[in-house]
Amino acid sequence: MNEKFFDLNKEKQDRMINAALKVFALEGYLHGSTDDIVRDAGISKGLLFHYFGSKLGLYSFLYDYSVRFFMLEVDSEINRNESDFFELYSQFVHAQANSMRQYPYLQLFLHSAETETDQEATAAIMERKAVLHNMYAGIMKKGDISRFTEGADYEKIGHLLDYMLRGIISDKKTEKEVLPNYFLEETMRYISMMRKLTYKD
Repeated sequence: MNEKFFDLNKEKQDRMINAALKVFALEGYLHGSTDDIVRDAGISKGLLFHYFGSKLGLYSFLYDYSVRFFMLEVDSEINRNESDFFELYSQFVHAQANSMRQYPYLQLFLHSAETETDQEATAAIMERKAVLHNMYAGIMKKGDISRFTEGADYEKIGHLLDYMLRGIISDKKTEKEVLPNYFLEETMRYISMMRKLTYKD
């Protein structure tokens, strides 16, 4: 990646990033078209390749940028003294919603990357993907499980919440983007319901 990309004005940077996020989130790496990206971004293909070198270079940069941006949102949203399992999860969801206010397709892109099958693309983001997974695991590991009712498997409950969250995001693909407020409100409803079903009090 050409570091001069960050010398561009922020509006143009975000226009290019959002266009690429949208295309790769909706179409995946293999079918994502750089023609669609440059058209949405309002730039030439030559300029795109000047900064990123190739489609793979763009995808790799985009994933790295998305993870870094999201982790900053997590750092600002997560209360490091919090130990309640569902409150930690709620704070994580707030960080996701916050990231979508500037980059509407960022979370959809990160989720699509989880199921990406192109070997070249998955190899390019493998290391950064591990960082994201470890960050999430580290947060939820702090969750106090003593309030769960007997027989409630907190790991499976966490997986259910993850599936729910991904489902809310994926269901909105046909609407082109997931609106942050809708995502947050809908997710909070499920978290509240799960809390009532699984906590002792």
